[in-house]
Amino acid sequence: MSAFDELAPFIQDYIYRNHWEELRDIQVASIDVILHSDENLLLSTGTASGKTEAAFLPILTDLYFHPSHSVGVLYISPLKALINDQFERLTDLLIEADFPVHKWHGDVSDSHKNQLRKNPKGLLQITPESLESMLTYRKQEALKLFSDLRYVVIDEVHYFMGENRGIQLLCLLERLSRLTSCSPRRIGLSATVGNPIEVAEWLSSGSHRSCSVPQVSGGKRTAHLMIDHSLIESDFYDKLYDLSFGKRCIIFSNSRSEVELNIANLKLLANRKKTPDIYYTHHGNVSGGLREYAEKEMKSGEQKTVIGATVTLELGIDIGDLERIIETGTPYSVSSFVQRLGRSGRKTGISEMMFLFNKKDQDDTEQKNKDFYQQIDWDMILCIALIELYTKEKWIEPLKQAELPYPLLYHQTMCYLTSRGSATPQELAQFMLTLSPFTKISQKDYQTLLNYLVSIRQLEQDEEGNLLIGEQGERTISRYQFLTVFENEIEFSVRYESREIGTINTLVPVGETLILAGSSWRVQEVNPEKRQVFVKPIRGISKSYWDGPDEVIIDTMILKKMRDILKSDEVYPYLRQNAKDLLEKSRQIFRNATLDQESIVILSDHCWGLFPYLGTKSLTTLQYALGKHGIPSHIMNIYRIPVFLHIDQSLSKKDLMDALKEIKTEHLSPEDFHVGNAVIQEKNIQYVPKELSKKHYLKDYIEIEKMQRDLEF
Repeated sequence: MSAFDELAPFIQDYIYRNHWEELRDIQVASIDVILHSDENLLLSTGTASGKTEAAFLPILTDLYFHPSHSVGVLYISPLKALINDQFERLTDLLIEADFPVHKWHGDVSDSHKNQLRKNPKGLLQITPESLESMLTYRKQEALKLFSDLRYVVIDEVHYFMGENRGIQLLCLLERLSRLTSCSPRRIGLSATVGNPIEVAEWLSSGSHRSCSVPQVSGGKRTAHLMIDHSLIESDFYDKLYDLSFGKRCIIFSNSRSEVELNIANLKLLANRKKTPDIYYTHHGNVSGGLREYAEKEMKSGEQKTVIGATVTLELGIDIGDLERIIETGTPYSVSSFVQRLGRSGRKTGISEMMFLFNKKDQDDTEQKNKDFYQQIDWDMILCIALIELYTKEKWIEPLKQAELPYPLLYHQTMCYLTSRGSATPQELAQFMLTLSPFTKISQKDYQTLLNYLVSIRQLEQDEEGNLLIGEQGERTISRYQFLTVFENEIEFSVRYESREIGTINTLVPVGETLILAGSSWRVQEVNPEKRQVFVKPIRGISKSYWDGPDEVIIDTMILKKMRDILKSDEVYPYLRQNAKDLLEKSRQIFRNATLDQESIVILSDHCWGLFPYLGTKSLTTLQYALGKHGIPSHIMNIYRIPVFLHIDQSLSKKDLMDALKEIKTEHLSPEDFHVGNAVIQEKNIQYVPKELSKKHYLKDYIEIEKMQRDLEF
């Protein structure tokens, strides 16, 4: 029997109706695994390769022949926009089948949710935060909805791996299984995976199932790449206009501020040139309505639309066949580069991505007065490194989950106790420390955490020894942001007449101006109690109130590739002439500083510069190791890239070399490092006692073995 013949009749009709000529390899492989095994499944192929259909064709077939007595499929997405997008696709697939599709998040009305409550069946699409809310506050409702759950589909699975939301998601799946006594199979979908086996292991954590990873081709794709520089700021926006005009195009930037400035300048240029204003912004502070409007215009509007975006459009929301991706600057990871590259050329198989750097007006005197390392074009070198690592070596960053995630343990403890009411410390430990993300946390450490939470009144203990939510804990869990495990900034709603434009994180005084949704506004009225800012539109370009991204983690592999690029004479065909000239200039400065021959060079004021080309975590580890040897230093980040260590103490080069040789081979323990008050900056860290937050930092941020292996001097 062929894979097609095994599918449910209504799915076969759907395939005929849509004139599919054949099933793709990934779909055939998925049908085999889902219908002929009990394994979990990771579907990892390029964008537009049919992964969503590969998952749902056999799942729906199985449930057609073996109906579930509750919701049969739980689809989990990192973004509400992805849920809305997939909702439309799946509704079309199921139009003739008695298999309803429901979505469940903050924007879905109670009437729609009540329909599912009355008749729990079909497929439910949800975010981790909404699932957390259900398990925490409406446990019995979750039991009814998922009493016979068969499948969990996790979209953009790589987005969760290595992040706190991923730890939360694994906990949620295991808590749900324990509540319902169901063991649903997990199906992960991802287009960007460096090590599929690593991802498969993560996907199956705590499920007691193995995971199948079909090795199939996602079809050949061609990438057209270009890197260009603008040496004059006004020229930068002219180039950006020319590159994007007449194309269905996303302009990605690393910060909301940059997105706003780019689109505001393009709107001004369009007005001057008397061309249509087809420019929109898309980031977390633009209102949901405006973001959805931009998506619809891109997908089906009459005119070719340009959207400036941050990571909000990096994931696989269907906004039609994009012709070009532009990046102003460079992303900080190969994974992000690949995800953005894959957004274009879905139908043609030709992805087109252009990088445009804005080197603001600097005269020769200003450049010459800079130290040599400031004259090297590190962000462009980073961009070349990302391209070379992926296109020639197919390398993508490994994703590592934290081993001692105490802030997440706090969060899940509070959620579980809220849903249960009370529990003894022993019962809590038995439940929490057997969840897969927490198995490396000792009972002693958990007891330390619980004692601390009692001392700060997050928890309290009754006369019988049971723990329950304390006075301060009640205040914590009552905040609407509590369910999320990522930081929530205080936001003020920006409104023009009755319409919300978006939000800002800083209260702007009356009379001041701001930029939002690609337009400038003057503040007319402020209501701090209701967190509302009323504005009116004005001309020109106003101030942005957003900072750039927080600290980024860059892998050692990328720094080593950057060094190789600077040392070589290789010519990269995707560089425009300005970029070629700047690369050659950077290489010459690099050679003049003798960095092509040695990694320790003298800086001004008799200080040393140590260039070991280590990633963020490894360079931090080396910094602490040098400190253990009595050699203070600090990391010099340029464009958030950890370029080198500035050795503060005046000592001979031989002494520094001897210390590095010893560090390379000696037995080092993280506990020996003097890290002071360093902690991993994440939500809920304030509820973790200092000894545990330090332990978390040393275990999950410091990488001694990797640093020693990669250390070169």
